[in-house]
Amino acid sequence: MSSSYARPASSGRPASSGRPASSGRPSSRTSSGPRRSSRSAGPTGGASRSPKAGGSAASRSADRELEVWFEQAAAANPAPTETSFSKLGLPQALVTALERRDIRTAFPIQAATLADAMGGHDVLGRARTGSGKTLAFGLPMLARLAGTASAPRTPRGLVLVPTRELAVQVRDALEPLGHAIGVKTVAVFGGAPLGRQIATLERGVDLVVATPGRLLDLIERRSCSLAQIEVCVLDEADHMADMGFLPDVKRLLDMTPAGSQRLLFSATLDGAVGRLVRTYLTDPVARAVDSAESSITTMEHRAIVVRNEDKVDVLAEIAARPARTLLFVRTKHGADRLVKQLGRLGVSAEAIHGNRNQGQRQRALDAFSRGESRVLVATDVAARGIHISDVDLVVHADPPNDHKDYLHRSGRTARAGASGVVVSVLSPDQVKGSRHMFSRAGVVVDPVHARPGDQPVRDLAESGEPVVVSTAPPRSYEGSNRRPGGDGDRRNGSGAHQHRRGRRPRPQGHRAA
Repeated sequence: MSSSYARPASSGRPASSGRPASSGRPSSRTSSGPRRSSRSAGPTGGASRSPKAGGSAASRSADRELEVWFEQAAAANPAPTETSFSKLGLPQALVTALERRDIRTAFPIQAATLADAMGGHDVLGRARTGSGKTLAFGLPMLARLAGTASAPRTPRGLVLVPTRELAVQVRDALEPLGHAIGVKTVAVFGGAPLGRQIATLERGVDLVVATPGRLLDLIERRSCSLAQIEVCVLDEADHMADMGFLPDVKRLLDMTPAGSQRLLFSATLDGAVGRLVRTYLTDPVARAVDSAESSITTMEHRAIVVRNEDKVDVLAEIAARPARTLLFVRTKHGADRLVKQLGRLGVSAEAIHGNRNQGQRQRALDAFSRGESRVLVATDVAARGIHISDVDLVVHADPPNDHKDYLHRSGRTARAGASGVVVSVLSPDQVKGSRHMFSRAGVVVDPVHARPGDQPVRDLAESGEPVVVSTAPPRSYEGSNRRPGGDGDRRNGSGAHQHRRGRRPRPQGHRAA
């Protein structure tokens, strides 16, 4: 079989121990796939700027070609419809561990991918945020790693993620399940004490969840080796591409054995993701349970146009509602500034962004999750790591960079089948660009003009059920002996690889927001 999205059989990669040489299944690829050049990525800053028009016509056409290829590949090999974990082939010990956590039925993306992943196939999975991707790749990985202890500093499973918040989220989802079957898990990321991560790796762990920059630092210190990796996952691959992490990701993948199983999950597909698939996945099974814009069907989208001098007052009126409100801005300083502005108007809020260390960010998330703080202000970098139940309102205080960021921000509400409202608060000069962005995201929105106290603003300010403050115990922050702390290495908070040993520093446009 030939495809520009599959590595040729002559690449020298041996068959993995769990992958049959010929499965008899239909081809997961068509005979041809699109190629495209790298598109620009990274935040553009500037709270007053309108969203980008979406790139050149050529890049948009190439992205669409990849979507078409993926749809054809997925349709050629229909996914299973079974939702019982045991019937999908999961070991009984893991089924029991899931049941103890009251998880009894597989979500669609889990049902679609578990059998193929358990069978040793490389998998390319696309599903919207909040759909259950973590267990879709985590359960077959845990099943594969169970029963054999890993040597010190030599894990056998690897999950690469773009942000420390997502690293914590993935670890928290998999660690208790792994404990039930004897699989040790650790998360390594910037903004946390490096020494504790080294000590944990030296004791031996089976599964590492990592941001690329911190993992490279550990490897260069000879505290971790990828020579025995059996299965590797790229989670939120499109976000890693947007943040400029692909060179580091490729370096890490090149350190893993040629025969290792690889699973790539992404909410959106573009040329950068396609190049990863073509280079590092062998005859991948393509699985999609939603279209790229399917998340909009569970959300109500609105847009309010306000004068610049009214914007903070409108945001404060909305944020004073009794339920949780998540506001997104473009820059770190914009997040801190908005928190202060809201505070002066009587609305207490927390902020998370790349200038906060991991302890500060996690405490802000915990306070928001428990209901101690009802308002959270976040930058785009943090968007992928926020997984909190009962967020029924997302506010775009600054327009996102493009339609993909719009969908990922908005995906913090209406998760796992719930409903939610997404509102964009726009200045008049941002309306035209936002209309184009809404169109690309598949959203039909009719912007309305309003001032503080007007009905469209009051409707939002009076929405939602009051938050009930929980009394959850304090969270620990790193590895098996986690505690809040500052940055323990020479990387930025998101784990991006920075200037060390003569390498050129990453351009400012690629640093975490």
